[in-house]
Amino acid sequence: MKKRIGFVWFFACFVLTLHAQGGLKKVYNEEINPIEQIDQAIVKAKTEGKYVLCQVGGNWCPWCLKFADFISKDTAITKVINDSFEYIHVNYNPRKSQGPEQVEQGKALMKRLDNAGRFGFPVFVVLDEDGKIIHIQDSSFLEEGEGYNQEKVLRFFKNWTPSAVKG
Repeated sequence: MKKRIGFVWFFACFVLTLHAQGGLKKVYNEEINPIEQIDQAIVKAKTEGKYVLCQVGGNWCPWCLKFADFISKDTAITKVINDSFEYIHVNYNPRKSQGPEQVEQGKALMKRLDNAGRFGFPVFVVLDEDGKIIHIQDSSFLEEGEGYNQEKVLRFFKNWTPSAVKG
């Protein structure tokens, strides 16, 4: 009986996870090297006087996809991002089943981003124009209910723009 209840519970959670991700656009490119992606974003940001904002996570993460969807529908947030950041979705897959090359890429990524995954996903890493980490943001502080709080998200973004940091 316990096995049956456990199986039903597991199946229900699995179905709910699939349902939660079902209507959300996948935004992480799983084919590119994340370190190279960051390096390219730094070069572009430097030429435009912006910072790089890395949303680290993956298409496997419902909260990552929710956040991407949330910000794409909010014009105030989109404006702050476009004005101040080179915003990238950095793919990280912690599953060892990805293969040895991807596992090594993941380790290198976490080393480069000061083990940002310790905060869960998505996690946001702000890099200055030279690629130096200036802030790591735990996304749980931006949540509200089953989604995100616009005021908290805007406050986070505005507080880490180049003009805010440099004064």
